[in-house]
Amino acid sequence: MNTPPWHAEPWTRLQARRQRDALPHAPLLAGPAGLGKRDFLQRFVRGLLCQQPVDGDACGRCRSCLLLDAGTHPDRVTLSYGLRKDGVQRSEIVVDQIRELSARLATSSQFGGWQVTSIDPADAMNAAAANALLKTLEEPTRETMLVLVADAPWRLPQTIRSRCQRIDFALPPREQALAWLQAEGVADAVAALDAAGGNPGLARDWAREGALDRRKEVRKDLAALAAGRGEAMEVVRRWLDNEPAQRLWFAAQAVADEVKARSGGQDGPLSSALDIESLGHWYDRVNRTRDALRGPLRGDLLLLELFGDWR
Repeated sequence: MNTPPWHAEPWTRLQARRQRDALPHAPLLAGPAGLGKRDFLQRFVRGLLCQQPVDGDACGRCRSCLLLDAGTHPDRVTLSYGLRKDGVQRSEIVVDQIRELSARLATSSQFGGWQVTSIDPADAMNAAAANALLKTLEEPTRETMLVLVADAPWRLPQTIRSRCQRIDFALPPREQALAWLQAEGVADAVAALDAAGGNPGLARDWAREGALDRRKEVRKDLAALAAGRGEAMEVVRRWLDNEPAQRLWFAAQAVADEVKARSGGQDGPLSSALDIESLGHWYDRVNRTRDALRGPLRGDLLLLELFGDWR
């Protein structure tokens, strides 16, 4: 695995604590999606459970490593979205899952070492689940580690965050991100990184899936709607059919560029009739709409209302 350079600092910090026998019982891996938090978690847990680790990394050959490869290690527990009784995947982590997890953690390690559980995404726990987790966090058993992974850690209650050892994954310097993207074979690294807001992991994935073309399409759609040429319902249909949250991200970027150009006395790329203050309000609405798409409200109505204000 090509380990990103921005993993070096948190990795070194955790390994230093491991050498001092002072590992936290509840690390919280926090930061934007795309920075490899889950790859980091996998590497760390494998090294922690390995019977013959080398500088913190798993050997890949011992019994523990083979069981991890097979997904049958008795001391490795993962918790994520479960299934409802009708077989449909839940959109949140519920209290019954946390109660089952707490009962599991009350038992001893079968290998006599660490017992490691991860909750991912931890920010998907509902209020009852988060409250049920508090007791486990307050009374950890020896050599039991509960790792929380969150792309949006602010959604976690303060009572949960205060009981975790937070390990932040921040956007790396632009030069480092560009060098990594080029090593990953991303052809237009600069454009991809700009599209992803400086996030190299997202930039790589988006470049490979054709998101840069989607970004151009979003700008054309907004310019057409601003000029009265586009049909809002047709744009809504296309956006909802193909990565709506990503398209709203690109829409927010386009409006930010419009504001920047206007503030510099130039024509914006979208030729919007809105003034700068109204553009700022619309930018906020785009981001709120992106969050609202996670909920029960109809996406077509959300986008139609948004486009109505844009026109």
